[in-house]
Amino acid sequence: MHMLSVHDLHVAYGGIKALRGVSLDVDQGEIVTIIGANGAGKSTLLNTISGFLKPSQGGVDFKGAAVGRSPSKVVKAGICHVPEGRLVFANLTTEDNLKLGAYLRTDRKAIAADLQKVYGLFPRLLERRTQIAGTLSGGEQQMLAMGRALMTDGELVLLDEPSLGLAPLLVKTVFDIIGQIHALGKTILLVEQNAFKALAVADRAYVLEQGRIVKEGPARDIAQDPAVRAAYLGAKSTLAG
Repeated sequence: MHMLSVHDLHVAYGGIKALRGVSLDVDQGEIVTIIGANGAGKSTLLNTISGFLKPSQGGVDFKGAAVGRSPSKVVKAGICHVPEGRLVFANLTTEDNLKLGAYLRTDRKAIAADLQKVYGLFPRLLERRTQIAGTLSGGEQQMLAMGRALMTDGELVLLDEPSLGLAPLLVKTVFDIIGQIHALGKTILLVEQNAFKALAVADRAYVLEQGRIVKEGPARDIAQDPAVRAAYLGAKSTLAG
């Protein structure tokens, strides 16, 4: 049984079809990446898995059961989401943002222990724990968004464009942290425009183009695929052909 199964997912915004029959699987312990150009439907896919968007057709199963159609039910099931753009609570402190990640939990000792784990993973957040989140740098806000998701204690982490807008040195840091999160036992579904960074860290990959999966396979093989290499070196995409 796959940890996550997405089957024949169709999502539209009015008359615009954003996802057209997307199916994919993620197994426990994997890092799976979804790569594709802007507008391919990557964020739409994660937002649908998380319950923010409703499909017109198809569904999502987590650990063999259909996930709820609301974000809170998805979080309760064990899926946490780090959204594109970070979306931290700008007027709250760093620590308050982290604690809000655990808003559905009641196990206070475990929450406190997980907070210390997050500070161990992100020492910068410990230094900034009383600072207002809106005043953090972009890289610090990305760390905060990732730490907040970990505070849900979810088994599956959805990461949406974690390196977006960051300087190259911070991009390396973010991908190092993704490896550390994986080492904690988390399964990761990663959406990322930096295709080669994503493929370097992932076990398997899917290529999404115009709302359809056009290629899938081991990340190493996808990285060597001539059409993928051409598409992400700026040449016209030939993936669907």
